[in-house]
Amino acid sequence: MNAVEIESAVSELALQPFDREEFPFAFLQAFGNKETTIKRLRSGASNKSDLGGILQTNNIHIAVTQSGEVTRTLEALKASPATTKAKARYILSTDGADFEAEDLELGPTSYTI
Repeated sequence: MNAVEIESAVSELALQPFDREEFPFAFLQAFGNKETTIKRLRSGASNKSDLGGILQTNNIHIAVTQSGEVTRTLEALKASPATTKAKARYILSTDGADFEAEDLELGPTSYTI
């Protein structure tokens, strides 16, 4: 996927009602992850999260949290041994209203939806 396609898919995702269970998978699909990859993460076969989220090796650790816990959850993702072991470059925490993400190489970014 190119940058325009990704931006379009993420914008479409932002317009949808927030679904706590499906958000991590929809987010990964918006970035062009194949259905096979999503299926393996969904089944737990390749999901190595130690925080109840979704951890895609060499990519991202995502956690959906309770309202008001986004920053705390982002810090937990950053400190997670699984994040380090899986060599995740990105971490992302959201409660459906607030969205915080960090490129572990470049630094944090926060958004309110």
